[in-house]
Amino acid sequence: MLKNKILLAAIALVLSFSACQKEEPYNREAQLKTDTEIIQKFIVDQKLTDVKESNGLFYQVLTPGTGTATIQLTDTLTVNYEGKLLDGTVFDETKDGAIKLPLNQVIEGWQKGIPLAKEGGQIRLLIPSPMAYTNRKIGVIPANSPLDFIVDIVKVSKKTN
Repeated sequence: MLKNKILLAAIALVLSFSACQKEEPYNREAQLKTDTEIIQKFIVDQKLTDVKESNGLFYQVLTPGTGTATIQLTDTLTVNYEGKLLDGTVFDETKDGAIKLPLNQVIEGWQKGIPLAKEGGQIRLLIPSPMAYTNRKIGVIPANSPLDFIVDIVKVSKKTN
């Protein structure tokens, strides 16, 4: 009985000390710099060509598409996609056909990158973690992970008033 009380007291003490530790504040600019270096090395290592950069996001238009309208944040997209970590681990993909999603409800990297393509096109987005899930672990995606998406833009539906 005494052993249990001592054990409980020790656990409570450890928990109280761990609760007092302050979490480091998230520094978006520093993480963006780190991820930019990681993505640039990935581009070189993978021998990717025609990769462009726009406001910290790296992208490669794989198929230009035939759409003429500029994609807006208020549009709903029908897409096929595959999302991977830079080590090649697939964490998400459309398997049973295209899905619809409002552009204004996806991660910042998609919001900035998808409008760089056209309907019917395919784009590769290399997204630094500050434009994705930041320092949060999401499923198999570790905190502070740059992401690699290939997105087929099947259809763009304009918002009607």
